[in-house]
Amino acid sequence: MLFDPSIYDNLKVAFENQLYDLDNLDARITITGRRDVLDMAVMSRTFAIRFALRDVAAVEAELQLEASLAELAAEIMALEGQKSGCRLTLRFHQQVPSMNADEACARIGDVLAGIWGQDMPPRQTLQYLYTKAEPVQMYAHTAEFSFDRKIDEEQMEDIPDLLEHMLRTLEELHDARK
Repeated sequence: MLFDPSIYDNLKVAFENQLYDLDNLDARITITGRRDVLDMAVMSRTFAIRFALRDVAAVEAELQLEASLAELAAEIMALEGQKSGCRLTLRFHQQVPSMNADEACARIGDVLAGIWGQDMPPRQTLQYLYTKAEPVQMYAHTAEFSFDRKIDEEQMEDIPDLLEHMLRTLEELHDARK
C-alpha cells in the first residue's frame, strides 16, 4: 500500500524546500528556528519555520502551516460540503523601543500595508517581561497575517511570490528601523 501524502504534507515539503534553498543555495536567509508538531490531543499538525535575512537578525519572519483533524478527514474521506486544506499564518518579529512603541507600530503598519495591501491588516502585538528592578526598555513586537481562506496544492505556484514578499517585508522592516 502506497502512502498518499496529504495537502499539508505536500505544502510543508514545498515551503521547506524553497526556504532551505534560500538558506543553503542562495545564501539570502538564515533559518533560525523550526517546529513540526503533531498535537495528539486534537490530532492537529503544525509546521512553523522562522528565518531572517542573511547577516540581518534584527527582524525575523515566521511561516506557519496548520491542519486540523477535520481538515485532514475532509480530504481523506472526500466529505461533501467540507473544504480540505491548510491554514497559513505569517508573522514578523522584532524589538521596538518602549518609549516610541506607538510610532513604531504605526510605521510598521505603513510598511506592511505598502507590501501586503490594505485588504488584510496585520494584528500587531507587543510583549515584555516585567521586572520590578528595571523599567521596560524594549517590547517584543509581532505583526501577524492570518489568511481568511484555506490553501491547498493549487497555490503551490504562488509560494515563490509569497516568499519574495516575505523577504521584501524583512528588508523594508529592517530599513524602517534606521
